[in-house]
Amino acid sequence: CSLIRKLPNKESASVIAAFRKLKDGMFRGCFSRVFLSITTDNGSEFSSLSELEKLSHTRIYYAHPYCSGDKGTNENHNGLFRRFLPKGKKIQDYPVEHISRVECWANTLPRKILGYTTPEECFREEMLAALTA
Repeated sequence: CSLIRKLPNKESASVIAAFRKLKDGMFRGCFSRVFLSITTDNGSEFSSLSELEKLSHTRIYYAHPYCSGDKGTNENHNGLFRRFLPKGKKIQDYPVEHISRVECWANTLPRKILGYTTPEECFREEMLAALTA
């Protein structure tokens, strides 16, 4: 399941603030059970994610440079998003409602890798399992 957030800029402080907001808001009390690990690329905007390891039990992994195969599912999701949020265009130019529709569309699209269930269905199952564990 994908969570798309509109950030004020591409600085690492904005990224860590968004993760803190998820941790203390939407996933309060269960963040570490829902997000066992996060894999990202080596962009400077992700350089502070090691702070997230200190705030939770979530492990942070960085993909090898120029190895998109390290995070293949993420790259596939990005391809879906680029249908509606083209590369080179500023996400700031899009209203939050448009971004929310893209997120909803992507999360309700059945995927072969998930046995033709949707990411939303799988996420809901995993959330229930994490909350009852």
